Amino acid sequence: MNHTALVAALSKARILSAAVIDDPAHAVPLARALLAGGLGVMEVTFRNAHAAECVRRIRAEVPEMLVGAGTLLTPAQVDEARAAGAAFGVTPGFNPTVVRHAVASGFTLAPGVLTPGEMEQSLELGCPTVKFFPAAAAGGPEFLKAVAAPYAHTPLRVVPLGGIGEQNLASYLALPIVVAVGGSWLTDRKLAAAGRWDEITALTRRAVAAAGGVSAS
Repeated sequence: MNHTALVAALSKARILSAAVIDDPAHAVPLARALLAGGLGVMEVTFRNAHAAECVRRIRAEVPEMLVGAGTLLTPAQVDEARAAGAAFGVTPGFNPTVVRHAVASGFTLAPGVLTPGEMEQSLELGCPTVKFFPAAAAGGPEFLKAVAAPYAHTPLRVVPLGGIGEQNLASYLALPIVVAVGGSWLTDRKLAAAGRWDEITALTRRAVAAAGGVSAS
């Protein structure tokens, strides 16, 4: 998957669900619950030792789901995500060593950025799709609106994450530079632990409907 394909997938989904999966047995039913709610893109965060196994299971058993790997902090984790079959990767912050390694490996990466300088570095290194994190704490949609103009003619596209939910996603998605919003509210770990997949599907369906009704201004 290249950045063009990633932007197309995110533009269609409008939401990137970031999931911390505590039990590998939950990976497949969680992916299926998101799909049933109308969401075909998700990110499995590499915050535990079995994240790669979760990616492998979803790739094998839920091929309709486009699954990426998040919280990639090191080149070794980039390699682990690629080997597991992740279609793309996401980092929480901007680490040039990790970004360069991903680019050299041919792995599509959306680095975490917080400033215009980091956005420009990401563009220069060949990663025009970025994650703006932590979005709400860093100024939210007003910040993104203020910095978007100098980059409107570039391929820079942003996925804000951090403090975003159904109640405020519209304010981000209304910005042309934003292709999708990210968040973990759809994959609540307590719901997953209890096997309440129907509730996750209902949450997803409602969020997808809300996101689908927003047009970039």
